[in-house]
Amino acid sequence: MNKTTKKYIQLKDLEVYQLSRELSRLAWKIYEKMDWKQQKIMGDQFITSMDSVGANIAEGYGRYHYLDRIRFYYNSRASMLESINHWSELLLERKVISNNVFEELKNISEKLSIKLNNFITATYNSKRNSQ
Repeated sequence: MNKTTKKYIQLKDLEVYQLSRELSRLAWKIYEKMDWKQQKIMGDQFITSMDSVGANIAEGYGRYHYLDRIRFYYNSRASMLESINHWSELLLERKVISNNVFEELKNISEKLSIKLNNFITATYNSKRNSQ
C-alpha cells in the first residue's frame, strides 16, 4: 500500500451515520407506543422520514460521484427537518410525546445537523482537493 492510498472508513463508523441511527432508535420507541390510529395518521410518516435520514446518508456514501453523494446528503437533511420540525412538533402538540422526549429528539438532530453540514462541506472539499 503506497502513501497516497486513502483508508476507507466504514459507514457504521461515521459519526454522522451513528447520530442518524440514534434518532431512528428513539423514533421507533415513540412509534411502538402509539396506538393504531396514531400510527396511521402521523406515526407512519414520522418513522419513515426519520429512517430516511440514515438511509440517505448510507445511499450517498455508497455513490461514486461527489454530486450524487451530496444530493443524498441534502435529502437526508430535508428528511431530518421534516421529521423534527414537522412530525415531532405535531407529536408534541398532540401530546403523543413529552417535552423531555421532544427535547431529546431536538438535541440529537442539532448535533446531526452540524455533522451533516460539515460532511457535505468535506465532500465538496475532497472533490476540489482531488483535482
